[in-house]
Amino acid sequence: MSQANILWIDDEIESLRSQILFLENKGYAVQSVTNGFDALEFLKDHPIDVILLDETMPGMTGLETLSRLKETYPHIPVVMVTKNEAEHLMDEAIGAQISDYLIKPVNPNQVLLALKKIIDNKRLVAEKTTFAYQQAFRELFLALNSQPDHHEWMELYKKLVYWEMEMGKADSPEMQDVFITQKAEANTEFAKFIARHYAEWVGPKAKNAPVMSHTVFQKKILPALSKDVPNFWVLIDNLRFDQWRAIQPIFAETFRILEEDSFYSILPTSTQYSRNAVFAGLLPADIEAHFPEEWKNDDEQGGKNLYEELFFSHQLKRLKVDIRFTYTKITSHHDGQQLVNHIHNLLNYPLNIIVYNFVDMLSHARTEMEVLKELASDEVSYRSITRSWFLHSPLHQALKKIADRPVRIILSTDHGSVRVKTPCKVIGDRQTTTNLRYKHGRNLNFDPKEVIAFRDPREAGLPRPNVNSSYIFAKEDGFLCYPNNYNYFANYYKNTFQHGGVSLEEMIVPVVIMEPK
Repeated sequence: MSQANILWIDDEIESLRSQILFLENKGYAVQSVTNGFDALEFLKDHPIDVILLDETMPGMTGLETLSRLKETYPHIPVVMVTKNEAEHLMDEAIGAQISDYLIKPVNPNQVLLALKKIIDNKRLVAEKTTFAYQQAFRELFLALNSQPDHHEWMELYKKLVYWEMEMGKADSPEMQDVFITQKAEANTEFAKFIARHYAEWVGPKAKNAPVMSHTVFQKKILPALSKDVPNFWVLIDNLRFDQWRAIQPIFAETFRILEEDSFYSILPTSTQYSRNAVFAGLLPADIEAHFPEEWKNDDEQGGKNLYEELFFSHQLKRLKVDIRFTYTKITSHHDGQQLVNHIHNLLNYPLNIIVYNFVDMLSHARTEMEVLKELASDEVSYRSITRSWFLHSPLHQALKKIADRPVRIILSTDHGSVRVKTPCKVIGDRQTTTNLRYKHGRNLNFDPKEVIAFRDPREAGLPRPNVNSSYIFAKEDGFLCYPNNYNYFANYYKNTFQHGGVSLEEMIVPVVIMEPK
């Protein structure tokens, strides 16, 4: 590590010589000046990594110096050193975005710790994270090979998400490669698990089934509704668990998280199937049976998610739940602004459903637009874009407007998405659907090792569009391509985020209960 340059600004600098010598012995290069004017002059010609700034100086005060420093050198971290413990002074200094605050008299180790937090923080975090993951690697390996049940898979996936986000902080390409391999192994085992158990989960007797799309309202959301305050059920389409974790700190500024849980999206993990199942409380085959006019198969014309409010009304009747509710779907920025303007009106209703479509639109736009492929090229940047969107979104503005009122927020989604890398060849007739992570048709030809297949769609709780229709689902990081223009499509869709198939990222998704702080 190269030597870090420190500038110490203090009108009593001579009394700090022992402190400066201590820091120099620790490998820091320390320059000193006695006032703010000299500091600003010095900085014109000398690169500095951290400034130590005395608050009480004659002439230009510490706070005045800080203001001038931030105007001209906003990138240089400043540590305020002061005898004054007044709260208003601390507030002003912190408001001016200082990096740390030390009260005199300071001992050398206090100063050293402040510098380490600023200069060495990233390196120390990276080293600690890498070491901790090395310790956790074996634990995760054993868990993957211990025949986990559906509860254990949810916990395992949460741990993988935790380590994926921690590894993003560590500058260790070697350990990141190890993690990527371990996550791929987890998805391989998860696909085998789903192939073994999915049919029994959605069968007529539904043995040992986890909470899934068609049962999440009855089992997770309905019990969480408060009888005393208005409830806001916010469903963000296509929100992965790691994307939830990326926006969680923004929620935590104004909301207390009462419960963070997850559930399994049904197959296909796509809006048409999973979100309709969430609102209907039924599997797709049963939705088609109960609502033959409203249900649309992939190959039929018309919107596929136009009747969610109707489906939900019928689910409430079936469950004998009498509750007034509103249903708002946001598909544009204008819709979002309308929500911001009128959200206080919703406080008059016991339950308010808000369906927000941004993340799904981001996923699809990223496939088509080169600029978004650059902006969201991997999981780290995909999470970053999601966080940036939410921070500046009308949804965030709207929720902040009711954060001072007694309300309950339930955040959920319908399915996630996975970054696809491996093309899988599929042959079908003209009736075969075009989805990349699942297909159904009459004459599908495929490698059975690459997909999970249901020759009889009813085994998966799915409609049968034609007598000989079968469904196949891509697993792990595969995506389904036809032989025609195979190389073009294989290259075009590689490393895009898709959904509809079988992976941890698509199937294990968040449901979170919150209330204002």
